[in-house]
Amino acid sequence: MKWAGIAADRTCKESYIFDPPVSPHLAAEQAGTSIDMRRIQRPLSSESLIIEGAGGVFVPISHDAFMLDLMRQLDAPVIVAARTALGTINHTLLTLAAIRNAKLDLCGVVMIGKENPENRRAVEHYGEVPVVGSIPWLDAIDRQTLVSVFQQHFDARVFV
Repeated sequence: MKWAGIAADRTCKESYIFDPPVSPHLAAEQAGTSIDMRRIQRPLSSESLIIEGAGGVFVPISHDAFMLDLMRQLDAPVIVAARTALGTINHTLLTLAAIRNAKLDLCGVVMIGKENPENRRAVEHYGEVPVVGSIPWLDAIDRQTLVSVFQQHFDARVFV
């Protein structure tokens, strides 16, 4: 939010914040607590909303819930963030299969990293999903850079 220059009054407070950056279940355990899924609710808003997950669909949130369970609970359209490097075809296709199996609204994939046209084509073809954006390696991350990347590398129609 800081990098994007989004004002605090346009954001929603996190349900949980932990340190260090490890899986949510482990972070909660290390903090001496557990994550209560009932505490995590989708904000009521008429504005556009971005909900950022923590890791992949099978990252554990608690002893009995995965990120995929939270995605089901929040019932928001899903955009998968996928790296462009070796292994992304398998990783992304497995993620897409899990999302579809959960009957979630899959909107597309954003590829992150050095451009790899072959991986992009494979994800689109075998995943039967559009790549709706890409984020190249960024030497600086600030609002101006992010806006420029969005304008140059994203299908803005998907984000209306």
